[in-house]
Amino acid sequence: MLRRALFATVFTFGLIGAASAASLHFEASLDGKSEVPANATTGSGQLLATLDTATKTLSYTLTFQGLTGPATAAHFHGPAKAGANAGVAVAIGKDPVNPVTGKATLTDPQIKDLESGMWYVNVHTEANKGGEIRGQMKKSMEGGATPMKAATPAAAPMAGMKH
Repeated sequence: MLRRALFATVFTFGLIGAASAASLHFEASLDGKSEVPANATTGSGQLLATLDTATKTLSYTLTFQGLTGPATAAHFHGPAKAGANAGVAVAIGKDPVNPVTGKATLTDPQIKDLESGMWYVNVHTEANKGGEIRGQMKKSMEGGATPMKAATPAAAPMAGMKH
């Protein structure tokens, strides 16, 4: 909330120009059924990330739990749609410890693939060398909430609301 208020103040006083960079937010929910091929793990995970378009820096936090054993590696992969595999785009790390936080500088083609929903993140274990849990990255609003489509003026009123 304070961050938004500060941004509004800076913008109002003209300290940020029209050509300023944006922060884009991404998220992924990881599970075994999203792996290709799918597996029966009960493990799960969550990735929250922010891309600073001025510096091309992706900052991320990856959490995971319930894996068949210690994580042996984690990566961002792309370009690939859900259900397809791709090579490693950015390594998150070997033997990552939960939670994992990090930063990576992306290339313009990597940013284009990320924004197009063509990146996924996965976590590997000894029992699942190809990946135990995986999640497709998608754009989100700040704070990890998935963006909602704006209502059109012709949209029906919400149930239970008084007019």
